[in-house]
Amino acid sequence: MSNLAILAPTEQDIQSLLAAQSHIGTKNLDKHMQPYVWKRRADGIHIINIGKTYEKLVFAARIIAAIENPADICVVSARPYGQRAALKFANYTGAQAIAGRFTPGTFTNYITRTFREPRLIIVTDPRTDHQAIKEASYVNIPVIAFADTDAPLKYVDVVIPTNNKGKHAIGLAYWLLAREILRLRGTISRSEPWSVMVDMFFYRDPEEAEKEAEAAAAAAAAANAAPAEEEAAAPEWEVNAAGAAGLVAEGAEGEWGGNASVEWGNE
Repeated sequence: MSNLAILAPTEQDIQSLLAAQSHIGTKNLDKHMQPYVWKRRADGIHIINIGKTYEKLVFAARIIAAIENPADICVVSARPYGQRAALKFANYTGAQAIAGRFTPGTFTNYITRTFREPRLIIVTDPRTDHQAIKEASYVNIPVIAFADTDAPLKYVDVVIPTNNKGKHAIGLAYWLLAREILRLRGTISRSEPWSVMVDMFFYRDPEEAEKEAEAAAAAAAAANAAPAEEEAAAPEWEVNAAGAAGLVAEGAEGEWGGNASVEWGNE
């Protein structure tokens, strides 16, 4: 697969992976993740080989693109940082998303309301999504997982080594996977950049989103209030000025002229 130039990562893809810190692992290392680790830093952090990360992204995308019905793919993310990315991934690829708590029995108990029978599942973290992986093993559903250096890979069929604890790394991984799937399906062209920004896949803090919305609403209200005040003030000033001019004119013609002539004449 590495010999195919069309599937090779571009320089911008590698820079994006480095900027999102997708290569930063943890201090712990699972024995099954050793082939994906480049080296260990002096502070004990294991560095992930991002060349293998992109190779496994393309490999997973080829598997997902081979499924005829996109609705047979289920994306699971119990980790908060991956929920927005999972929902966006499902939206653009046509898959189903389970964001938040995974209800036990979703893949095994047909009586539950949330019962599903996917042909493939994608999990954000094998540790937090262990329930979904275990149920998938009961009913022979293949599992694709984004895994950090300390992730257990039991019942995982395809692992994508990446930093799954950072919001930018998770969002970028889902964005790259969705882009490659759409390219393999022929939905988008490889010669043109994808119109969807990677920022759409990043986790957003609800408090920060509320503050931004309040600031935008306050700015819009202030912008709308300023022209209204100017429009309301302009006619009032014109009327008052005209009235004042009329009063001055009336006083000059009536009071001053009449009183002066009467008083001087009486004297």
